[in-house]
Amino acid sequence: MPDYAEITYEVSDRIATVTLNRPEARNGYTVRMSDELGDAMDRADKDTDVRVVVLTANGTDFSVGADLSAGGFDFDPTEGPGPEWQEPAGRCSKRIFTMNKPVIAAMRGAAVGGGITITLSADFRLAASDAKFGFVFVRRGIYPEGASAWFLPKLVGLGTAMDWMISGRVFGAEEALAAGLVHRVHQPEELLDKAYELAREIIANTAPVSVAVTRQLLYRMSSAPSPFPVHELDSRLIGGLTENRDAVEGVLSFLQKRPPEFSMKAPDDLPDYLPWLDG
Repeated sequence: MPDYAEITYEVSDRIATVTLNRPEARNGYTVRMSDELGDAMDRADKDTDVRVVVLTANGTDFSVGADLSAGGFDFDPTEGPGPEWQEPAGRCSKRIFTMNKPVIAAMRGAAVGGGITITLSADFRLAASDAKFGFVFVRRGIYPEGASAWFLPKLVGLGTAMDWMISGRVFGAEEALAAGLVHRVHQPEELLDKAYELAREIIANTAPVSVAVTRQLLYRMSSAPSPFPVHELDSRLIGGLTENRDAVEGVLSFLQKRPPEFSMKAPDDLPDYLPWLDG
């Protein structure tokens, strides 16, 4: 996908910026946007020079959710979807879920429906003080998408997820912050700068392979039925540290009181025994 029509993609200073780019439609979410986001995340994940992805939007709204007026779904409406068809918001949230690189979502204005569910698998969600959120599906007679019924309770607890999803009400940035949906709230004019500041902090102080493994450990293993399979994998990872050059560099840089210079890259240097590498 050499050209994007509904997003933009650029890399600078080891940060990939992915921008929703339909401001005239308040960044309404379409199948094409979903496909382009998936392609952009693939590009960022495979590029060993990219350390962090910032997901943002052009205009005063992050996204008002699905825009079915832009052409509907990618199947014949007279025949319906086939068994392999997947709805577009979940295509994005699942791709972010599988990333080796951390993703920072920076949202201002409206982020409702698919406009918020696509960000639930991001590592950080930063909000502008003017942001408004809503899982408004029941008010439209439709159903939650983006695998949000899995992600949202893990972020804010079942009770809050029930409140937001069953009422479908719209709420502001401060409520989102208090519940844990967003990590920080900034003034609109500061939001993107703060996202880049966070990205630079991650780049300067963390090891890319360690970050990749850690974010997947949290996502894949935190719901294990007991700590035993998690500790089994922990033990294999820790047991291999003597041959891990980033671990050696991390200790040396600490002892020598200097910034670390990590040389291992994601995804190239991931341990080949990680159970999620096959999907």
